[in-house]
Amino acid sequence: MRATFSHYLWTFIVLIAASLIAFRGHEDDFIKRLVDQFRAYNRERPTEKVYVHTDRDAYLIGETVWLKGYILNGFTHEADTVSRVLYIDLVDPVAKRVRLREQLRATMSYAPGQLFLPDSLPAGTYQLRAYTNFMRNYPDAYFFSKTLTILPSDEKSAAGSTTLQQNGQPDVQFLPEGGQLIAGIENRVAFKAVNSSGRSVAVEGFILDAKKDTVIGFSSTFLGMGYLTFKPEAGQSYTAFVQFNDGTRSNYPLPPLKAQGVVMQVDNLSHKDNIKVYLRHNKTNADTTAKMTLVAQTRGQIVQVAIIPLSKKASLIQLPRAQFPEGIAQLTLFDETHVPVGERLVFINKSEQINIGLMTSKTSYKNREQVDLTIKTTDASGKPVAANLSLSAVDDRLAPEADSNGATIVSHLLLASDLTGAIEQPDHYFNPVYKDRLTQLDLLLMTQGWRRFAWTDVLSGTIPPIKYPIERGLSLTGRVVRPNQKDIGGKVNLTFMILNRDSTRSFLSGQTDEAGYYGAYDLDFTDTTSLLINGIKGSANRNLVITLDQLLMPTVTIARVPYNPLEFRRDELAEFMKRAKEYQEIERQIRRNGEVLLQSVTVKAKKYKEPDSRTIYGTPDASVKFDQMNTSGRQTILDVIQGRIAGVQVTGSGFNAQVQIRGAANFSGPVAPLFLLDGMPMDLQAIMGISVQDVDRVDVLKGASAAIYGSRGSGGVISILTKRGGANYDFTKEVAPGTLVAKLPGYAPVREFYAPRYDVKKPEHVRPDFRTTLFWAPMIQTSADGQATVSFFTSDAKTTLRLRAEGATTGGMPGVGRGIVRVE
Repeated sequence: MRATFSHYLWTFIVLIAASLIAFRGHEDDFIKRLVDQFRAYNRERPTEKVYVHTDRDAYLIGETVWLKGYILNGFTHEADTVSRVLYIDLVDPVAKRVRLREQLRATMSYAPGQLFLPDSLPAGTYQLRAYTNFMRNYPDAYFFSKTLTILPSDEKSAAGSTTLQQNGQPDVQFLPEGGQLIAGIENRVAFKAVNSSGRSVAVEGFILDAKKDTVIGFSSTFLGMGYLTFKPEAGQSYTAFVQFNDGTRSNYPLPPLKAQGVVMQVDNLSHKDNIKVYLRHNKTNADTTAKMTLVAQTRGQIVQVAIIPLSKKASLIQLPRAQFPEGIAQLTLFDETHVPVGERLVFINKSEQINIGLMTSKTSYKNREQVDLTIKTTDASGKPVAANLSLSAVDDRLAPEADSNGATIVSHLLLASDLTGAIEQPDHYFNPVYKDRLTQLDLLLMTQGWRRFAWTDVLSGTIPPIKYPIERGLSLTGRVVRPNQKDIGGKVNLTFMILNRDSTRSFLSGQTDEAGYYGAYDLDFTDTTSLLINGIKGSANRNLVITLDQLLMPTVTIARVPYNPLEFRRDELAEFMKRAKEYQEIERQIRRNGEVLLQSVTVKAKKYKEPDSRTIYGTPDASVKFDQMNTSGRQTILDVIQGRIAGVQVTGSGFNAQVQIRGAANFSGPVAPLFLLDGMPMDLQAIMGISVQDVDRVDVLKGASAAIYGSRGSGGVISILTKRGGANYDFTKEVAPGTLVAKLPGYAPVREFYAPRYDVKKPEHVRPDFRTTLFWAPMIQTSADGQATVSFFTSDAKTTLRLRAEGATTGGMPGVGRGIVRVE
């Protein structure tokens, strides 16, 4: 994952008093250092972005959230196949804790799955949060976050509801454009007003100076946002008096005034080809031969750099729009001492999204009739493109949208994923129906935070370390310490045993580092799995405590308040609950129909002995059963078998012992036997670390019997079978010292969405069908000609079905498609 710089040129362009002055990179050491260190920073600190499409926004307790995650390169938005584990959290914003968690397997950037809402979950408003392990190196404000409304199973509010209360005074922030309020220069100041739940509120008011004189009035124009322009006087302080739409009033101080500095104002709207940046300063003691520097970057790519001489009090810089990629660009002004003193975000609109067309063969359908849907994906010029999509079809009457301008994959990738804080109605800024959307988007970027990196870190060469690695599979990480939590003082031998739900086992072995930290990576197991970690330090020292990071839930901070919970009318809520409960009963019945109850019978036959999956051989040549008598006082496995098996020669004692099977030699000399631990090849050092109390028996294969293992068994085979590895051994109840036993979730198994097909009659079709989600298809791939087809059946409701498809091309162009199906 590295930023791609070859697609975008960086140039130096300055326009001062209608004169164009160009500078080359080698003429300015600061620019060369800045560009080089910025590239190095982004090579070491790549980014990922995650988006999650859910089938709807509101659910009843006991229902299933159907979802699909997209993991994309943070710089280019290309399909990113590096991280292969996607974490899904359902966060309680009141308790600030994770109520539910799933780990989804990501294949070629796509992670379909589901989240079941158990009866124990309190009703209320939640955050659905999604991220990769690598994204944890950045603030969780950049995790994907979405509001979900979870309704109780009856019309009464459930006890312990997580619904946020709206208390307290609204928050109004006043933000000078560029970052500073400078005396004697006309300043543009943006403002934004939100209530305690994060929802915008309309405001109006006026600015007073310290003498209580009115300076200027103002009023919000869109979602509590607006701006005002005035020239502050030196030595003054300013206060905003704000009136809210409920008639209440409050006052807020404006940021403190600076006597000298630079004011940056940006015009991103009036000219189709250029972004105009106006700079004015009132510095009197600065070296007039010195220069300021303006840097424009988008998602880790420096696009343009401009040099501005301080000899001019006012300057106009024009930045060619064509050189920017689509999305948010950050304009940063460095003063003559190379300190960042001004910043502004602008949006580069190029309409480079894909169009997703949803076409049905009919204008209306009857109940339980098949809907054949054709999906077409094209680029902005109308040419077909291949894309990977997810599609939902829901009953519009039972599942009204929480926000018709809510987040989509387009608004998330191009806007929300690069900003901090909640964005109200994000898709509004990408809907061409709204004529003033780009003006309103520019206002949003004057009031919204952006902090993926600090320029001071870039220029100093300080690159924060990567604490959380990219996961190409599931991980087991942690530390081994003394019981008093002190350092263990050296490496520890570890053995891992993973018991899957299908009774298969996996074994791993390794060592910690000198500080006791360990990690097992790229693991692959599904559903809840039992894990045993066994540690030994030195000569069978088990005075150890093993910790496992995966048992800890990450801390939760509510970076984006769920400001827009879904609101139902009373009649809508009753209908939704009734239909949802009917569908839940249908799902339960379908599961019950898959179970067959047999009458009691008597079976007469020889007792079946289940084969031991750890052994591929039949009867061994010799075997030693480990019991309390022969293991007493013995340190190692070789100590126990010494002298008990003919032809097996053990020399030495304790941890220095060696073993050879008689007759196992070639022209080069004796050949060491193959050691197996519960069927897995191991070296002698690892075998010597196994406690004799953990062993069930040792089998020995000689000569022809060992031929089943090929050339590896030419020296014979010594097979150690542990008690823990036995089919009937429940190691989860073990509490031996130096051992950690836990149950861990693996990848969540992906369930198939149930959608009845009424073209084939089945007994369960006699039941009424009023499903809320009629169809969910998470993995639709359009072909090179941009087409795909799917089909599903309508329910018993005479209603309107709302269709929504989202997705992206492998090259990173996102798109959203909407449609309706009328059922009459």
